[in-house]
Amino acid sequence: MTAIDLNADLGEGFGAWSMGDDEALLETVTSANVACGFHAGDPQIMLACCRSAAARGVSIGAHVAYRDLHGFGRRAIPVDPDELYADVVYQLGALRAAAHTANTRVRYVKPHGALYNVAIRDALQAEAVAAACADVDPQLAVLALPGSQLHLSAQAHGLTAVAESYADRAFGPDGTLVPRSQPGSVLHDPDEIAARVVRLVTEHRVTAIDGTELELVPQSVCVHGDTPGAAQIARSVRSALLQAGVRLEPFAAEAW
Repeated sequence: MTAIDLNADLGEGFGAWSMGDDEALLETVTSANVACGFHAGDPQIMLACCRSAAARGVSIGAHVAYRDLHGFGRRAIPVDPDELYADVVYQLGALRAAAHTANTRVRYVKPHGALYNVAIRDALQAEAVAAACADVDPQLAVLALPGSQLHLSAQAHGLTAVAESYADRAFGPDGTLVPRSQPGSVLHDPDEIAARVVRLVTEHRVTAIDGTELELVPQSVCVHGDTPGAAQIARSVRSALLQAGVRLEPFAAEAW
């Protein structure tokens, strides 16, 4: 039976400001990318997410980012690799402590927003992220687009590099994500998204924004927690996958 991990970005509120429906998503996904305070999230939110995820058997990942609360981590900020290394170490440390108090642990890292997109192409930024992960915990996995600089850097550091794809984002003909600034970059129809994910997981095929047919073999599929209707999208994706005979489980679960 085919198996897939379903992940979502969670804990992206800050103080009195909320973002998304974390509890609803935690009933649906198998892995939670928890914001670590740099683009969103605060100590109380991180701890609450870790406790809720642990109670449901959902794996926890560190959703590390550039230091950009004002821009929600979606602005590419020029950062020296040594500074980025330290920032990732810092964020990992915070979430690892929160997870520990919830009787669980951080199992993987997934960069957020601009950092994710930059690390796809920029070898120095990717190296800084991967080196920080390896130095903090060599058992960490790293979620990244397959073949990206981040994916390659993670492998070079002996980390488990997990091939990720997206439920609600459009792909360019080169397999990268279409920038959010372009029309059609974010998908919203739950039924359309669910059918797309089933095809991606079972046939390893997805149609790019220009009609190009891409072949992708994901180990994890992301539903963005800040997309309007994210909880309904996640429920539709989960239901469609189960109906197609796909088993939902955290990636590399046997190693944990």
